[in-house]
Amino acid sequence: MKTDQAVADERFMRRALAMARRGLGRTSPNPTVGAVIVKDGEVLAAGYHRAAGKPHAEIEALARAGKRAERATMYVTLEPCNHHGRTPPCTEAILESGLGCVVVGMRDPNPRVAGGGCEKLRRQGVEVREGVLEAECCRLNEAFVKFVTTGAPMVTAKTAMTLDGFTATVSGDSKWITGERSRHLVHRLRDRVDVVMVGVGTVLADNPRLTVRAVRRANPQPYRVIVDSNLRTPKEAAVVACGDPERTIIAVGKGAPRVRRREFSDAGVELVECPEGPDGIDIGALLGILAAREVVNVLVEGGARLLGSMLRERLIDKVYIFRAPLLLGGSDGVPMAFGPGADEIRRCLKLKDLRVRRIDNDVLTVGYPEYPDRRPGLPKKDAAAFAG
Repeated sequence: MKTDQAVADERFMRRALAMARRGLGRTSPNPTVGAVIVKDGEVLAAGYHRAAGKPHAEIEALARAGKRAERATMYVTLEPCNHHGRTPPCTEAILESGLGCVVVGMRDPNPRVAGGGCEKLRRQGVEVREGVLEAECCRLNEAFVKFVTTGAPMVTAKTAMTLDGFTATVSGDSKWITGERSRHLVHRLRDRVDVVMVGVGTVLADNPRLTVRAVRRANPQPYRVIVDSNLRTPKEAAVVACGDPERTIIAVGKGAPRVRRREFSDAGVELVECPEGPDGIDIGALLGILAAREVVNVLVEGGARLLGSMLRERLIDKVYIFRAPLLLGGSDGVPMAFGPGADEIRRCLKLKDLRVRRIDNDVLTVGYPEYPDRRPGLPKKDAAAFAG
């Protein structure tokens, strides 16, 4: 049975998590963090990290609490930093404020700094309690965790299909498989990532904009990345012509036509030449290029060739699979993934940590592919470069 203190700690940490979620999609390459300051069971102040380079959650909450913070308790979803990054260390501000206790959801996953903030506060006489709602705090920052521990962005795949497993008809028609609320959720997913990625086949078939439209977004749009080794993307494609071509990146192969390259460059579109493999662009290499630009979170929206290639390469970390109450009623539609799959059921990819949700008439399954033979991540970068 939980003690009264444990119950109170979880209640206030949930408040801190709610604050942190306000920063989702805004803080990259930094983590999403929330903080709440409590005294005698009353919330005095709260804050969250709004963007990289702006005050951390702890600093925002302390500024609002002022002198009332003395001998109060701070609940913070991530261990306070103890190093100089884009901003000064939060531990110094905590010590200056006179806080008596700091309750931490999770330690900083950065291997160079993990535990340093908690240890400094303890050495200076501040009570520190750790691990409150740790799993929820880790899930909130799962992309940041992967980025600072492997040097690679987290890759989430989104697909929508009929109940019998097709994402489009034989003619390529796919609008609209799911309902309006499901499509709204996709815009929320886009709003929380750095990059939305598709293959050129999706551009040719659906002419998507890949922008955030159904939710308010003050930040610039996420980058739109098209995997297109031979540069078949039309110049008039919506993903290029939707108003900010500088947010569009096309990953091309060495053989992409020079004339067409110049046309896109003149239009403000960035072309990135990537190594190629049997399936076209080497997506692992492309992800490495994006990681070097501090891209932490990538959403892949298709098509079937790109998803098939990335699943075979063990590059997908998380999936959102929307199923609509529709039956194609044949075998000639477009599947979720093209290419060779498992030859035996026991070799199929399993999903772990499943969440299943009803969205009007659609059913959403969220899970994490379990790769028993997953290849190592990209080489680790200097983790300290991504903190602060």
